[in-house]
Amino acid sequence: MALPTIKLDRGIHVTHLFYRINRAAWQSLLPGQSAEIRDRLQTLCNRYNHPCQPRLCSYANSGGKADLAFIIYAADLVELERIRHEVETSFPPGILATVFTYLSVTELSEYTTTEEESRQTLIQQEKLDPESETFKKRIEEVRERLAKYEHYRLYPEMQDWELMGFYPMNKRRAPGENWYVLDFPTRKKLMAGHARVGRKYAGRISQLITGSTGLDDWEWGVTLMAHQADALKEIVYEMRFDEVSARYGEFGPFYVNLRLAPADLWSFLGL
Repeated sequence: MALPTIKLDRGIHVTHLFYRINRAAWQSLLPGQSAEIRDRLQTLCNRYNHPCQPRLCSYANSGGKADLAFIIYAADLVELERIRHEVETSFPPGILATVFTYLSVTELSEYTTTEEESRQTLIQQEKLDPESETFKKRIEEVRERLAKYEHYRLYPEMQDWELMGFYPMNKRRAPGENWYVLDFPTRKKLMAGHARVGRKYAGRISQLITGSTGLDDWEWGVTLMAHQADALKEIVYEMRFDEVSARYGEFGPFYVNLRLAPADLWSFLGL
């Protein structure tokens, strides 16, 4: 029976994988097996090296929660799972132990400023005539900006910066602090302030928010690419003072990882 093709109406699937290596089992490998595993992984990384998808990125975990980490991006859920199986079966049985996995999808934020909202801002706050050339030029700039933003959110081309931070999160549903009983205008206003904090880190942080409600144990996954660890620390710290996080945010484990090709992974981990 042929495998199905499972795609989203828009966007792609993303999975984060974290593994620990069984060092005792590794020591029992036959001569040359370590290099064979490394070369198989490199072949996979070379094969799945498109700007957006299908894409396989390899990392070494920093901090000791895991040893290896991977992100897989794929439009087809079946292809994503096939790539995951290819990664795992590159290692002999008993070598890899799963630490944490996370399945999510790219999505648009419901709180993004719409073209109509921008139109009303130009008319009501900037007093532009909707028939004027200035208005038409400004609204065309809005359309182009929104189109670019939506494409990036749905079909990301993440930078290969030195560090990748990842954590899952929920919006709180506690009595008196239940995000989901707030009306939409209130939620949108709060998220606008949250977004302003994130924009301050342009050039230092490249961010991908993926949704996982109904797909995994948390509601969103946050992937942060950075050149330095202090950028990861600062953006999360500053976000904690924003009301969206301070009152309504719940966070899972944090993983900080080094972007390394398989050959460098082996050197870094002493394999």
